[in-house]
Amino acid sequence: MTEPFMVRQETQIAASPATVFAFLTDPEKIIRWMGTDAETEIHPGGLYLLKGVNNRRVARGTFREVVPVHRLAYSFGWDGDEEVPPGSGLIEIDLIDRDGGTLLRMTHSGLPNAAQRAGHAKGWAHYVGRLGIAAAGGNPGADPGPGKGEA
Repeated sequence: MTEPFMVRQETQIAASPATVFAFLTDPEKIIRWMGTDAETEIHPGGLYLLKGVNNRRVARGTFREVVPVHRLAYSFGWDGDEEVPPGSGLIEIDLIDRDGGTLLRMTHSGLPNAAQRAGHAKGWAHYVGRLGIAAAGGNPGADPGPGKGEA
């Protein structure tokens, strides 16, 4: 059975899997493409905390799977959000060495409804794009948030 409220993103990034992995796990690199402050404990059971997403939200979760440079899985949710509270969702990211760069495959499952799926799809498209720029050595610039400042 397929879960109806899931977001999938796939993108090719012009950087090695090790570089992309660092941009997903190193707090100083994470905030170059999303959020204003981050804390990570990169081991199963470790903390995933990202403040200032969309310039206001706090994302919180726990790492469930960590396979350096290949795979991450962590629970996900928003502090103070009744529909998507911390731990209610699951982010799974696979990094595949392909064509001189990295194919990133991301799935966000556990979303409660179509409106949340649509909002998170828009957000992930925005942030995965910013991740691709940063990991490839570019500067994605100040984050206007999803849907703001985009053509």
